[in-house]
Order: sequence, then C-alpha cells, then structure tokens
Amino acid sequence: MKQNKYDNKIFFEKYSKMDRSTKGLAGAGEWETLQKLLPGFQDKRVLDLGCGFGWHCQYAIEHGAKAVTGVDISEKMLTVAKDKTDDKIRYIQMPIEDITFDENSFDVVISSLTFHYIESFEQIVEKISCCLVPNGDFVFSIEHPVFTAYGSQDWYYDENGNILHFPIDNYFSEGERTANFLGEKVIKYHKTLTTYLNGLLQGGFEVTGIVEPQPSEHLLHTVKGMRDELRRPMMLIISAKKK
Repeated sequence: MKQNKYDNKIFFEKYSKMDRSTKGLAGAGEWETLQKLLPGFQDKRVLDLGCGFGWHCQYAIEHGAKAVTGVDISEKMLTVAKDKTDDKIRYIQMPIEDITFDENSFDVVISSLTFHYIESFEQIVEKISCCLVPNGDFVFSIEHPVFTAYGSQDWYYDENGNILHFPIDNYFSEGERTANFLGEKVIKYHKTLTTYLNGLLQGGFEVTGIVEPQPSEHLLHTVKGMRDELRRPMMLIISAKKK
C-alpha cells in the first residue's frame, strides 16, 4: 500500500488550515515562479499528478485547457477538489505510481510537490513519457534535495529557540526519510539533483528550465518566518519537453 498520509484525519485537518489549502495558488509561496514555467494550456489535454485540492487543475481549465485529469491517492483531497470542480476535469483516486494511460493521451503533464513521496523517479518518468505526446510539456515542483537530505526538515535552534542553521547530511545516500511535517511523522524519499536531472535526460526529455524559487516579496512582508526561507532552498521547479 502506497503512503496515504493525507487521508489521516488529524493530518488532513492540519493541512487544510495551511494558506496553500485555504487560499489556493495565491497562498503557495512558489506559485509565482511555477506559473512562469507553465506552458500555454489553450486546447490542451492536461494531466495533474498528485492534484490534491485541484487548484492547478482548475487553473488549467480557466486558461483554456480542453480537458484535465487529476490523479491523487487521497479520497479526502479529491472530495474537496470535486466540490469546486469543472465538468472538464476528471478526478481519479489512485497512487500516481500506478497510472496506466494510453500513449499520447496528454499534451501537458504537471505535478506539484509530489515526487518526494514516491520511491522511484525513473519509473514515474517512464510512465509520463508513455502518455505524453512528442514535444509535450512536463513541469513539476519538488522539495529541494538540500531540504530532503537530512530527513527531519527542521532547523537547528539555540537554547533560546533562535534558528542557528538548517541541517544537511547524508546527501548522497538516497532513500527513505522520516520528516516532521505539521507536527506529524511523514515518510518521504530523498533523491539527489543528479537523479532528478538524469532521470529526465535518460527518460527522453529535454530540460528547458530549472528554478529554485524564493518567496514572493509580498509573502516576505506578510507571513511570519518567511524571510528564513531565503536561508536555504526549500523547493525546486523543473520544466522539460519530451523529445
């Protein structure tokens, strides 16, 4: 059974209170950067892997997509997504590792902060390559390998609770990590930058963009603790095209 932390009642309630859950894309610190890397959606068939509450699915429809398919393992997340859905969006509950779409089913594949929950990036790239048309776009965000390396994903503090630094260790040792997210233990999979980039290149993709997003200026002024996010990269966004 693949991990389905988001259907845990306590965890889901905590996640539902985050800005990115209540405010949608406007509450996601990386959104302004991700938006710039997205292709045009006009008349495109779009697949969103790990679609969660469906914010990116809805954005694609609002920007002209012909049809959107959102895939997520969480029943609770998809229930919320369907409440605000468009009839052009189809939601499927399943682990993204299990997708089996026909060849050339989609013109664009997107994924937001999902691939660090799966063990093999190479296998998901193979599945995406199969269902994506030649010259199709693949854009995804992940937790940065610097952020996932140590595991705990929390700062080191002094005796007064002040942040000292962020721990990075065992970077080249890929695999399972137990992270502390919203006060809960969550299993994630650390992968190096080499694994992500070579996974794309060897999987038949051309990398077209790489960005380590920083919080937008207005979030730096309005969200407590956001300036600390400038001390180390938390996320990585990559855009690619299928050859």
